[in-house]
Amino acid sequence: MRLENKTVVITGAASGIGEETAKRCAEEGARVIVTDIDPNGGEETVAEIEAVGGDATFAELDVTDSEAVHAVIDDVAEDDGLDVVVNNAGIGHPGSSLEEIDDEIRDFVVDVNINGVWNGCHAALPHMKAQGHGSIVNIGSLASFLGLPKQAAYSTTKAAVLNMTRTIAAEAGPYGVRANAVCPGFTETQLLEQYLAGQDDPEAAREAMAEEYPLKRLAEPEEIANAVLFLASDEASFVSGHGLVVDGGFSTC
Repeated sequence: MRLENKTVVITGAASGIGEETAKRCAEEGARVIVTDIDPNGGEETVAEIEAVGGDATFAELDVTDSEAVHAVIDDVAEDDGLDVVVNNAGIGHPGSSLEEIDDEIRDFVVDVNINGVWNGCHAALPHMKAQGHGSIVNIGSLASFLGLPKQAAYSTTKAAVLNMTRTIAAEAGPYGVRANAVCPGFTETQLLEQYLAGQDDPEAAREAMAEEYPLKRLAEPEEIANAVLFLASDEASFVSGHGLVVDGGFSTC
């Protein structure tokens, strides 16, 4: 098993990519700490992992609360060691041109998508450096590379996540710590549903979106989770500072 006897903390693991990542890591032998602001969804993820013999616990966590993030990660590191942190929690916003986005919406997206990832890395790095190993996987987006129309705040934050990841890789590499980002295309998650809900015809918008991909479909959460698992594992032992694009060929067009 690729993560046997390793401890993995995952934020935003009550649904979508985070949930599937938690399940895949548990399948590969990890003890998984499922964190989310949604206790019902988080506990459900844990129950599903335990139902098939996996090892998981839930901690309610708002990633914008730096003290809370540090407390959770410090406790995990003290009790079980800290091998992998997956900073997955993130949000989008309704499609709007930059000048139409309210400051309140911009600030909230920045707080979750940038500060939330920062907090997870800030809390994990001292432990990982001290022990001489660790893997951080941050969830970026195609928007880490492309300026998506009507998604100025989101695109800005995901670009920041990628460069933050590269900086951590450069700084922490000498201590044996790797940092990478997975950058998905549109994926069948609640975030996509929220985006489509703002379209005049959500189903037609989904079909049109899928047609833009060479594979003629959108990603499933487990496909992104598999990429996260690879970067988290020792199979990627010489991969650091990389933004792994998982987009069904979209960026080749």
